[in-house]
Amino acid sequence: MSQDKYNRVAVILHWVLALALIAQFGFGLWMEEIPKDPPGVRAFWFNLHKSVGLLVGLLVLWRMGWRITHSVPPDMPDTPFWQAKLAQLNHGLMYLVMLAIPVTGFLGSSFSKYPVKFFGLALPRLWEADPDMKEQFSELHEGTAWLLMGLLAVHLLAVVWHVAVKKDGLLQRMSLR
Repeated sequence: MSQDKYNRVAVILHWVLALALIAQFGFGLWMEEIPKDPPGVRAFWFNLHKSVGLLVGLLVLWRMGWRITHSVPPDMPDTPFWQAKLAQLNHGLMYLVMLAIPVTGFLGSSFSKYPVKFFGLALPRLWEADPDMKEQFSELHEGTAWLLMGLLAVHLLAVVWHVAVKKDGLLQRMSLR
């Protein structure tokens, strides 16, 4: 493997998480439109979102662990200092928010009067239901999801700039070839 590319595990985790997080975001938006009647339909989709979210949270932890224990390629040649620092900041914020999303979702759900279910298996209740705490964590969950989409937009704009304007091969660093 070239030193200017991410290793295979980092690449796979990057793309799997990118797709999963975008899908979960879209899924979350769609779920809000599900009517509460008939009973059970909305609960099914919310529980599926929570179950997938817990798996995504585990993938985020794996990715963070991998990133901490493995080196990354150096910055692209001729990258101005300020651009490198902004890229580092955006990546750091994305990692923080990727972790905050499943944590706030889990906490919001765990303060609900309904049990948190992982693919149908009710998880132990950690504390009593508290509608105010549920609402606060649910709002944080939604806010961090929107924040991630904003950070992702900045990330994608930078990729487009590298691919279309600089034409410096940046995208090849995150490919399996």
